[in-house]
Amino acid sequence: MQGEQIILGIDPGTTIMGFGLIKTNKTSMELIQMHELHLQKYDNHYLKLGLIFKRTLELIDEYHPDELSIEAPFFGKNVQSMLKLGRAQGVAMAAGISREVPITEYSPKKIKMAITGNGNASKEQVAKMLQKLLNIKTLPKNLDATDGLGAAVCHYYNQGSITQAKSYSGWGAFVNQNPKKVKS
Repeated sequence: MQGEQIILGIDPGTTIMGFGLIKTNKTSMELIQMHELHLQKYDNHYLKLGLIFKRTLELIDEYHPDELSIEAPFFGKNVQSMLKLGRAQGVAMAAGISREVPITEYSPKKIKMAITGNGNASKEQVAKMLQKLLNIKTLPKNLDATDGLGAAVCHYYNQGSITQAKSYSGWGAFVNQNPKKVKS
């Protein structure tokens, strides 16, 4: 990654679409915005999809993100719910494609792992870690916004922007890889 970059993260949904925007550079990230698009009051599924498309375009046109990161629908037992989520994800992706914004998709487990180090973390754990990482004063009532923000932060970490800690198999490996840190 070179210079500053803006990443838009989206947690697609037909009831609530969560999203977050971060500004990043090689060593840090800062929150621009996180919010939710509430769709519960609309009965028509196609109207909801249109609103998701429109809001995603508005975010792209206002903030000009360099990348769009989106949470992939998770496999569930209810095929109809999965289909609706896939459609919501598809229209958000179509908005990004229409503005030529590169898109990366991450599984919920991958996002949780990137944020908390635990792929089975709860939404609350992810939200608390994001609160700490980005100095967020108050978390939203619904955690869909932090889920969208989590997708953006996951993308930042997966671009190699932050150097991951090295792992060593023992003291011998540490000494071999860090000769300047060892005094004779």
